[in-house]
Amino acid sequence: MTETIYSIGAMCAEFDVTPRTLRFYEYKELLSPIRQGQKRLFTNKCRGRLKLILRGKRFGFSLDEIKDLLDLYAMGDGQITQLSATLEAAEKHHAELIAQRNELDAAIADMQEQMVLVRGMLDAKSASKAAE
Repeated sequence: MTETIYSIGAMCAEFDVTPRTLRFYEYKELLSPIRQGQKRLFTNKCRGRLKLILRGKRFGFSLDEIKDLLDLYAMGDGQITQLSATLEAAEKHHAELIAQRNELDAAIADMQEQMVLVRGMLDAKSASKAAE
């Protein structure tokens, strides 16, 4: 059974990333494509890792955190360590995202109140000016 190989262009198109992004992830040792001269060829393992990298970034994980979690795959314990560490990190980021959302909700509510006040002040001044 032969493994499917993907070009850098195919990976970029599928995941909506730039070649520079893939090269950067390779530089950071997140991806390890097969090198044929200047060509980079990506395996299914690279595709899977890229999915996890992009998901981790979307969830607010740093590239260093993502690398540490991905590197735990090779522990040889059936992914128990990797899954445990991933769950712990996800719980931490989840709590941080909820706190950020709460702060944003409070800021939005405050801004709406202030806009109502300013709109009232503007309407009053406009009415006063029109009455002159």
